Amino acid sequence: MSDFRSVTPDVKLGEGVRLAQFVNLYGCEIGAESKLGTFVEVQKNARIGRRCKISSHTFVCEGVTIEDNVFIGHGVMFINDVYPRATTPEGGLQTESDWKVAPTLVKRGASIGSGATILANVTIGENAIVGAGSVVTRDVPAGVIVAGNPARVLREVPVVSGGSQ
Repeated sequence: MSDFRSVTPDVKLGEGVRLAQFVNLYGCEIGAESKLGTFVEVQKNARIGRRCKISSHTFVCEGVTIEDNVFIGHGVMFINDVYPRATTPEGGLQTESDWKVAPTLVKRGASIGSGATILANVTIGENAIVGAGSVVTRDVPAGVIVAGNPARVLREVPVVSGGSQ
């Protein structure tokens, strides 16, 4: 690895993974042939499947699972805490034992547009498309396009001949 990549020894990289400079990976798994852009961070216990493209400035936090063939646009933020707080009720700084990771699942073939925010405890269905800038607050069904804040179903994804559908 280059001096401009921070990849801890506990990271599992599949064959043919391509990492841009200035990535930060620790305790995660990246599937074969996936590509991560500049300024991507993937935290411990996150998993990215095979043949995914994670664009620059994206944050994949603990508890996120991204299945195979998923596209993540630039600046996508995942959230893993339903009720985030800096301190305990007693006023001390929170530690890992003071909160529970809330999982997020992005299913096979989904695409998430640039600048989207994906809240905790949601599943984005197979081949679904999340529009750029959307805020996903609830599950997204398979094969639909959602957009907005909060993201709402607009229509079904058109079937493209020879595509990944």
